[in-house]
Amino acid sequence: MTSQRGSHKALLGKKIGMTQVWDENGLFIPVTLVDVSTNVVTAVKTEETDGYKAVQIGYGQIDPTKVTKPLAGHFAKAGVTPRRHLVEVRTEDAADYKPGQELSIEFFPEGSSVDVTGTTKGKGFAGTIKRWGFKSYRRSHGSHKNERRPGSVGACATPGRILKGKRMAGRMGHVTATVQSLTVVSADVENSILAIKGAIPGPKGGIVLVRTAVKGA
Repeated sequence: MTSQRGSHKALLGKKIGMTQVWDENGLFIPVTLVDVSTNVVTAVKTEETDGYKAVQIGYGQIDPTKVTKPLAGHFAKAGVTPRRHLVEVRTEDAADYKPGQELSIEFFPEGSSVDVTGTTKGKGFAGTIKRWGFKSYRRSHGSHKNERRPGSVGACATPGRILKGKRMAGRMGHVTATVQSLTVVSADVENSILAIKGAIPGPKGGIVLVRTAVKGA
């Protein structure tokens, strides 16, 4: 997983689930809770050594016996215990980070605007009605079970093939998606839990990347 280029901060986290909080006017706000503990810098990329500026972040503890020897050496070089998930975040201020540095939830105080990237829920093989919102055929006498069939795909003698990108049945979900410009409602420093207004991609327990919003508030 690699984020877009820019001078911004980022944290990896685990989606805990959704709940709701109340504002000063007594209105409830739906929020998603994200655990962003155990974030640490595992490598710093520079123009001189790598040709670009980036920070590699590790998240989630893992048994040291379950990592390969190259990865074990990589973590040992950074002076950190092995992490289960890694992500590179391109940033112009990469020089401000050092391997082994712990990243705090204080990156995103209450009121911050963030972009959240995750992997959407997989829906398996789906037809055109569920996958693309096609309208079904009439369920009347003589329709002969055509209600949910996709119908013509529009390829005959010219061009004599199915064009790429045609909306047809296929695997649905399990793709990388980003929700932009969400607001941090609260940041629990003691438990390293962010409460982000609205929904974010992925199931409970899914890994997400929270970073500074590229479009601002």
